[in-house]
Amino acid sequence: MGQGYVGLPLAIAAAERGYEVIGYDTDEFRVKKLTVGDSYVGDITSERLSAVLGQGKYQPTMAPNDLDGFDIAVIAVPTPMIDGVPDLSFIESAGVAIGERLRPGVTVILESTSFPGTTEDLLGPQLTKISGLVPGEDFHLGYSPERIDPGNPTWSFETTPKVVSGVDAASMEKVTAFYESIVDEVVPADSPRVAELAKALENTFRHVNIALVNELAMHAEGLGIDVWKALDIAATKPFGFMRFTPGPGVGGHCLPVDPLYLSWKVERALSKPFRLVALADELNSQMPEYVVRRLTRGLDRRRQTVTGARVLVLGLAYKADTGDIRESPALGIVSRLIEAGASVRAVDHHVTEIPDIKGLVHTELTTEEIEAADAVLLVTDHGDVDYDLVVKSARYVFDCRRRMVPSERIESL
Repeated sequence: MGQGYVGLPLAIAAAERGYEVIGYDTDEFRVKKLTVGDSYVGDITSERLSAVLGQGKYQPTMAPNDLDGFDIAVIAVPTPMIDGVPDLSFIESAGVAIGERLRPGVTVILESTSFPGTTEDLLGPQLTKISGLVPGEDFHLGYSPERIDPGNPTWSFETTPKVVSGVDAASMEKVTAFYESIVDEVVPADSPRVAELAKALENTFRHVNIALVNELAMHAEGLGIDVWKALDIAATKPFGFMRFTPGPGVGGHCLPVDPLYLSWKVERALSKPFRLVALADELNSQMPEYVVRRLTRGLDRRRQTVTGARVLVLGLAYKADTGDIRESPALGIVSRLIEAGASVRAVDHHVTEIPDIKGLVHTELTTEEIEAADAVLLVTDHGDVDYDLVVKSARYVFDCRRRMVPSERIESL
């Protein structure tokens, strides 16, 4: 259930291990592309997709009736925040489709990130209400949080340790056996609640530490200190320190959204604020505006106002070497620049889902484009960018990722 950045890698890996996989998604565009072997997820090549299609092991579909007769159902659907409140409607819709086809002995696994209690307090009762079957008695139910890191060349879906849990011992056994058949290592959790909290902790840890170095970068700039050099020195400590780097903000689903699920649950259940999460979210949300301010100051020093300036943005995705623009800070930066009167052109070969931002022009990275720009803004440091060409041809560069060596023409965050 769900063929996005989480569901599709799982589906293809399972099909390659011999499972007969139904890849269900409600997005017609996705299903049409999958049907012809055209992958839109960077971690899954079209060749891998076409291979399992040709073997008859994978069937993408929008038809709920194709779900009939399943043995294992995995829910990997979005869990967005709407006006500060978790939106579990996609999980609920998946639960309806599964509940109507539930039968004794099958296994249902939730992978979507949510707050502790979602599996046992929301999904389980919903499935029982629809089917009359009880989890742990009539069917197996568990939670296994996704740990997908798009574009990571070292840790793939198969090589990343997979957390598994079940509502009872039999469920745990079924969930464990399924994932052991497709990944290298599984990590058992005592209960779905523990697994759900562990997932929230993983993302909150990153969110908070990125906020720390982002705020540090802003203060260090004011103090006239190169924060990147300080980070290099701190990272030589072999214990008690983990290196995080500043950036233009956080994107994807894991950092801008997932920690807020945990803070929402804490506030609702305990009537206490999760202050560190709220502060981290505030700090990281400020970064696109800070980047625009720094770029504006850099233009001012070169006797160029941001109004009327031509800005070439490198990277629209939230993460290097992926095409994922969900919650990408680049979109906020581009919108702010256009609102300020800049002419903005963007280069990103990884992004196929072009963002609908009025005034944004998509272009190629050429000497002519770089030389015509009053400023080149590096937001996402994709590996396929010709940085030497940028260094050679640009009049002014603001580098949010410290990919280029600072100089009179190159300024870093």
